[in-house]
Amino acid sequence: MMFFCVTLLILFSFIKFQSEGLTVVGPDAPLVAVAGEDLVLPCFIKPNTSAVDMTVEWIRLEDVASLVHLYKDHEDRNEDQAQSYRGRTSLFKEELQKGNASLKLSALRVSDEGKYKCLVEDKSWYDDITVHVTVEVLGSHPVITMESYDHSGGINLVCESRGWKPEPEVLWMNREGETLPAGDTQIHRDIEGFSVKHRITVYDYSDSNKFYCRLLQKHHMMEAEVIINSKVFDAWKWVVGISVSACLIAVGSIVTAVICYKKASELQKEKEYAELQRQRVEDELIKKKLFAVDVTLDPDTANPDLILSADGKQVTHGVTQQDLPDTPQRFIRYPGVLGKQSFSSGRFYYEVQVRGKTEWDLGVVRENIYRKGLITLRPHNGLWTVWLRNENEYWANAGTPVPLTLREKVEKVGVFVDYEEGLVSFYDVKSSSHIYSFTGQSFTEKLYPLFSYGLNEGGKNSAPLIITPVFNTE
Repeated sequence: MMFFCVTLLILFSFIKFQSEGLTVVGPDAPLVAVAGEDLVLPCFIKPNTSAVDMTVEWIRLEDVASLVHLYKDHEDRNEDQAQSYRGRTSLFKEELQKGNASLKLSALRVSDEGKYKCLVEDKSWYDDITVHVTVEVLGSHPVITMESYDHSGGINLVCESRGWKPEPEVLWMNREGETLPAGDTQIHRDIEGFSVKHRITVYDYSDSNKFYCRLLQKHHMMEAEVIINSKVFDAWKWVVGISVSACLIAVGSIVTAVICYKKASELQKEKEYAELQRQRVEDELIKKKLFAVDVTLDPDTANPDLILSADGKQVTHGVTQQDLPDTPQRFIRYPGVLGKQSFSSGRFYYEVQVRGKTEWDLGVVRENIYRKGLITLRPHNGLWTVWLRNENEYWANAGTPVPLTLREKVEKVGVFVDYEEGLVSFYDVKSSSHIYSFTGQSFTEKLYPLFSYGLNEGGKNSAPLIITPVFNTE
């Protein structure tokens, strides 16, 4: 009996020693990948030990941790998996016996960027590592165009590309791969990423008139090339050699033609790009409308100055303040009202008519916002909104307010929320254009639609806010 007990004690000590000697290892540097590709997040047990009987848990580390993938009791258990990762994660089951707990993340998104924790746990041991993921977006293939002649005899080239993240470095090079001096890169950022434009003046190098525009990210590269025949430069030299008066006329004609062509070409490109953007947003908006919900106004939250319609779809400003009970839910100084419906997961969309108004606030708020005094509309206070002031001044109430330049006065606003993605987007329904998006937010409470009538001094802002049906059923 004593021998049996000693044997068990030795075996237990050996297992404990084995467990204490295990560690989980992963990459030292951040992983860099391109949006749309698949990415493997490495995680290994060292020395190699089977993880088949262990628990493997992958978690996204943000303001609030979210489950990415869970393997437990020999099977995947993803009932509580964050919505944005559904159907996109998998372990290498045949590799678990070798201690490989790496995660495959498919169809990488920009929103996947961040920190991930791989936690491996056994009955008497656990360890974890953190993996950093950086997502790059490759922009459009660079396009080189001849912009104009330079007064010194050269030709001005411009290289353009759109849709990068992060912004790329732009280089001009000659045939031998040597970097050429060029002007500063013009950079513009919009919802699609960074757009770049870089100019250079090149000269006639006889048989070496090949030039490259190269765009570089940390791990990726794109380039375009252009070959300019010497006769193109000769044409300019011929113009310089003619008489002064003829030169002035010719140069004037050429410059005028170049400018006109350039302006016409740029205008056409802008029109085509604007139409593509409009069509893209229109298609995007149609998809958002599939998540339409029926929203009605909650009278228990309405400021006493506001009058709600019987069907709960319209709000107007009263002549005198109503004598209403000061419930905890009611706004007292802020002229707002919430929707009855709350949302704590998934996606939802609704539309509000704002035609004829000079002021309004629209968006979503979390449940526990302050309601009894003046309110600062900011995400850190739990409010994600845009507003109109002074008839034509549109602002997004981000951490720092963002002025919005819109093509025309908005008559109907579409509001879309993706709870798991942390996304709140606003659209001009009539023109099918994007107004603004709050991205990368973290929602942990119920969200309610917010409607603020604004001030109605002198009756200038008397038009109602109206919740309208998304799909016309007539």
